[in-house]
Amino acid sequence: MNDDRNHQNDPDAARALAVAEELRVVVSRLKRRLREQADVGDLTSSQKSMLLHLEREGPATVTVLARAQNMRPQSMGAIVSKLEVAGLVDGAPDPSDGRQTILSLTPACREMITAGRAARQDWLFRAIQTNLDREEQEQLADAIELLKRLAAS
Repeated sequence: MNDDRNHQNDPDAARALAVAEELRVVVSRLKRRLREQADVGDLTSSQKSMLLHLEREGPATVTVLARAQNMRPQSMGAIVSKLEVAGLVDGAPDPSDGRQTILSLTPACREMITAGRAARQDWLFRAIQTNLDREEQEQLADAIELLKRLAAS
């Protein structure tokens, strides 16, 4: 049981708890700043998540996408319809089951994703270069290795 009262008697645990809280807040703030750098229009978080799933996993049916996003196929169908109208996804008949439609990202959507990543990367590069001296950049590189270990745990 992780009880704050138990941490008061253990200085190492109390320090780890404080670091965890501070890290959570800083990572959230950094994520928010990165999101601000790439305008993706008026897309909802569900729409963004679906597009990123298609980019990562490749073409899929509405049923597969709904399962991956933990939602009903009807709800996913509404999301897909809006993204088709926006020109971000295309559908083609499933060669093995003509009743199904295989959805994939359009070239315009791929360009939007690439441009967004480039904008976030550029902002982060400039922020590091402008705000951190050489020694601090080395400390950040070391911290990244620690963050990778945390993320893999």
